[in-house]
Amino acid sequence: MATTDHRKQSLYFPEDMLEEIQREATRQDRSLSWIVQQAWKVARGDIRKMPSVNDVLSPPPRPAAPAPAPAQPVTAVAAAPSEEPK
Repeated sequence: MATTDHRKQSLYFPEDMLEEIQREATRQDRSLSWIVQQAWKVARGDIRKMPSVNDVLSPPPRPAAPAPAPAQPVTAVAAAPSEEPK
C-alpha cells in the first residue's frame, strides 16, 4: 500500500481569497487543502510561464559587439600605357 507524504505548511492568503476558497470547499464538500491542490494542478502550467523575480530584476543581457568585418583584399589594376597619336 502506498503511503502519502503529509507535510504541513502554513500558507497565507488575503482574507477575501481565503473566504472564497472556503466557500468553494463547502460547496464541493472538500477540504481547503484539496481545493488548493486542485487549483495548483490546473494553474501550474500558466504559473511556470511567468518570469521569475530574477528575470524581472536582472537587466537583459547585452548583445555582444559585432565582430569587425574582415578586411577585403584590394586588387590594384595597372592601367595600360595609353598611346598618344603621333
